[in-house]
Amino acid sequence: MSIIATTPSNQVSLDGAASQKKMVIQGDQIKDLAKALASGTRQQILAFLKEEPLDVSTLAQKLNQTEANVSAQVQILQKAGLVTSTYRPGNHGVRKVCEPAIDVIEIVLHSQGDE
Repeated sequence: MSIIATTPSNQVSLDGAASQKKMVIQGDQIKDLAKALASGTRQQILAFLKEEPLDVSTLAQKLNQTEANVSAQVQILQKAGLVTSTYRPGNHGVRKVCEPAIDVIEIVLHSQGDE
């Protein structure tokens, strides 16, 4: 799954509001996105990340789950294009910090040529 249309968040609109990153999906991508969002745990991860970037350890604590399970869930969200991760120095090596990759998802049920 990929982001088809993106308006960078570092751009500002005429009214002064930051633009949003948007993913436009269609066809088989809809099914893939639905699978990624089908998990309650993954939905909770997205809700936490909407508030602030978090590392896998902090997400695991908030969800009361193992780091291994949360890391696997984050990978699914990354593959779907919903989350990005960066590695930053931590107390015990590096930590994987996650944040939302997009702000808005637009689902196209049919294209103009399908009518």
